[in-house]
Amino acid sequence: MNKILTISSKDILHHVKINCQIPSLLEAIATRQIIMNEALEAGIEVIPEEIQQAADSLRLANQLLKAEDTWEWLEKYHLSLDDFEEVAQINLISAKLATHLFGEKVEQFFYENQLNYAGAVTYEVILDDEGLALELFYALQEGEINFQEIARQYIHNPELRRAGGYQGIKRRHDFRPEIAAAVFATNPPQLLKPIITAKGVHLIWVEEIIKPQLDEQLRGTILGDLFTAWLKQKLEQYEIVAQLDINNNYQTEMLKPQSSQAA
Repeated sequence: MNKILTISSKDILHHVKINCQIPSLLEAIATRQIIMNEALEAGIEVIPEEIQQAADSLRLANQLLKAEDTWEWLEKYHLSLDDFEEVAQINLISAKLATHLFGEKVEQFFYENQLNYAGAVTYEVILDDEGLALELFYALQEGEINFQEIARQYIHNPELRRAGGYQGIKRRHDFRPEIAAAVFATNPPQLLKPIITAKGVHLIWVEEIIKPQLDEQLRGTILGDLFTAWLKQKLEQYEIVAQLDINNNYQTEMLKPQSSQAA
């Protein structure tokens, strides 16, 4: 029989405090309060049917396909059914607020920034020696060796080596700036001349540049990015004060705004 170890709410709060997690916790709580206040001011409402749909989506996202799965999940996270409904409601209100604020701005933002959403299919080997990188670069150009052979010889990570240095589909922000500039200026398929960064000497084969399309997935990504940036600006307008009572000592934790703008 397992031994029982009792942990109180006071223990939890103390653990959060001594592990320096209070600032991130305050920011998360403040963010939720901002969302609820802004939604109230905007007149955003939700009906029971919408909350039920949001709850179903939450169950699906957490793979809670059976009733017992849901009960086990609630027990694991110490949530009641009311708590679960509240989580679903907050998610729904956040989504509605994001659409209210930026739903009609997504398309314009996409066309103004579509280069940032282009994708590149690349293969990469990072070397320590610039001279070796140049030697391999010219050997590739002359057809004396192929990129997969270089990957098998010079990549140490087994999975990456087996994939021939394949990096998947990356967007501009996924690359270092100096590499992004070179990659998205290519006319694929094309081998880039070695690029030196702090990580080493990059030998990169650009297989394809994928033009961005504003599908539902990308629309959701842009909407989320705009909403996140807006929330960050909102947070900077506030001085967040938390009143903590640990070990019977009244203490105040404060997050100061990063700008002097008043709330």
